Amino acid sequence: MSAASSPQTARLCRLDLWLNPVFDEIIGATPGVSLSVLPARGDDARTLAGLKSAHAYHVSAAKDELPRQWFVNADLIAQCPDLVCVSSGGAGYDTIDVAACTAAGIAVVNQAGGNAESVAEHTYALLLAVQRRVVESHQRLRHDAGFTREDLMGHEIHGLVLGLVGIGKIGTSVARIARGFGLRVIAHDPLLSADAIRDRGAEPVSLDELLARSDVVSLHCPLDASTRGLFGAKAFAAMKRDAVFLSTARGGIHDEAALYDALRAGHLRGAGLDVWEQEPPERDAPLLGLPNVVATFHTAGVTHEARRNVARSSATQLVAMLRGERPPQLVNPEVWPLAAERIANLA
Repeated sequence: MSAASSPQTARLCRLDLWLNPVFDEIIGATPGVSLSVLPARGDDARTLAGLKSAHAYHVSAAKDELPRQWFVNADLIAQCPDLVCVSSGGAGYDTIDVAACTAAGIAVVNQAGGNAESVAEHTYALLLAVQRRVVESHQRLRHDAGFTREDLMGHEIHGLVLGLVGIGKIGTSVARIARGFGLRVIAHDPLLSADAIRDRGAEPVSLDELLARSDVVSLHCPLDASTRGLFGAKAFAAMKRDAVFLSTARGGIHDEAALYDALRAGHLRGAGLDVWEQEPPERDAPLLGLPNVVATFHTAGVTHEARRNVARSSATQLVAMLRGERPPQLVNPEVWPLAAERIANLA
């Protein structure tokens, strides 16, 4: 935007939820941008007043961390007439109604790729823990006696067929690492061409073929209307007997009750789960009671390195947008001409 049309200070807000300090460092070093850190809880009037006057909003991507009233939905947008750009604090954007933002001329960015290596590594942590019965062995060493090593015999992953549902930045990292383990990688991604999937290190297949061929099925797709409930009883039944199911994607893509039934029936060998419909799940959640389930608390992308990358990416994209520059990770690219016009006319 031109200097003549620029506001004296662009107003950026975030809540006081934990965020790597590099975000505040970048914003604080940017001339013409002021940062307000508002309370997530305890003073709703102050927080709403801050958001009502904000031009930009960095919002947590964690739906179970962020109080519902601070989700970027139509109700909040209606109260924030100056809001022109929103940045999700992660690759996901469950806390943002993208359609409502697009209708209001608000550009939305995520931080896809910022945590890709961490999530990819965690995928293999879950796979190896399931195949080699790591948690079960740990628990038996702590609490049991009189068992043999053969009682805890596991399986190699070398030579298995790994089926990736989604091969974006995270899936591409998973495919790259697979070569070192001697895995054969196939992938289904309706958003990519067959050539693009090959370029990312996998053989393109239909979802039905992926389920039929894979020894390991790993989810790396977003949660949206097309993927919610994608893995239910029918999909689990279509998987190979003794296959392993992994998800570091989003809760809600797989049906937890159907997965429990497939595991209890012995159709699937095991599951590694980082994501849940409710996070954290109840301690008596049925899946947590199965010895062949390895569970984590949506921590695949929660490393020091990933959180720093995501915070830096978010701050950098917000600054770019407030300067009128198109950011690299637009979730709703169709809105950019209108959003750029709104940014140019900020007052």
